[in-house]
Amino acid sequence: MPRTVLITGATGTVSTALIEALAGADITPRALVRDASRAAGPRACGVEVVVGDLDDPRSLPPAFAGVDDVWLLTPNGPRAPENSSNAVWAARRAGVERIVRLSAVGAAHDAPNRGGRLHALSDAELAASGLRWTVLRPHWFMANLLNEAAGIAAAGAFALDMGGARIGMVDVRDIADCAARLLLDDPDRHHGRIYTLTGPRSLTFDEVADQLTRLLGRPVRYRPVGAEAVRERLSGYGVPGWIVDMLAEYARAYASGWGDFTTDAVAELLGRPPRDLADFLRDHADAFRAPDARP
Repeated sequence: MPRTVLITGATGTVSTALIEALAGADITPRALVRDASRAAGPRACGVEVVVGDLDDPRSLPPAFAGVDDVWLLTPNGPRAPENSSNAVWAARRAGVERIVRLSAVGAAHDAPNRGGRLHALSDAELAASGLRWTVLRPHWFMANLLNEAAGIAAAGAFALDMGGARIGMVDVRDIADCAARLLLDDPDRHHGRIYTLTGPRSLTFDEVADQLTRLLGRPVRYRPVGAEAVRERLSGYGVPGWIVDMLAEYARAYASGWGDFTTDAVAELLGRPPRDLADFLRDHADAFRAPDARP
């Protein structure tokens, strides 16, 4: 009988890619959403949709009933450990066998950013839960570059507060493929493992700009800026202050060299190398082109 997999964060970037990676597999996927009106994506993939909110533990039992495995992705925010705890508690009460949890690169009680410290709390609770568990800690997403696409398309430039940081950035599709591999493998095979997922190379943003220049056939520049410039821009977009502060903490850590490493975890799980930045940029090239330059 197919195992039932509950996918949290089902309308977000990583979980959407996971749903696609699991398409056709011998499982029964179930998507947890807070708002059923925003579940068109999972429904289009033939996924059962259930409504529940990780902020509200009373809403979770129906969603977790009959579930074998949980893909646990919590929203960024100060309540992330509470959200994760609510999910773990609901899973234990429902008799769930395994949780695969999306954590964050460098999660630790002494991490130089609040996101990493909060993820460490949730990772520790899951490890002590009595359930089978595996944790994925992905590096900086290549998909974050899409946030800069408008500026690259319009002005041939992008600005970040990371100085000369060198980062082992990873493609979200590789994160999803690794998560799918874990969920399709025997629950005992990866129990108690923590995998830090990176791309194949550690890159600077000047190197990113060089690759964009070659891809687009016109100059693209990276402009290092101060934290206040990025803070003002994000606040203008309506990004909550807590998130703005967390991103600034990550940026300072990356600028100090904290992200300059790669691992073999993607190759270990998938039996192939991780996607390179060139693969990502080629597959998303139109996002970085001016409208009149798109095919």
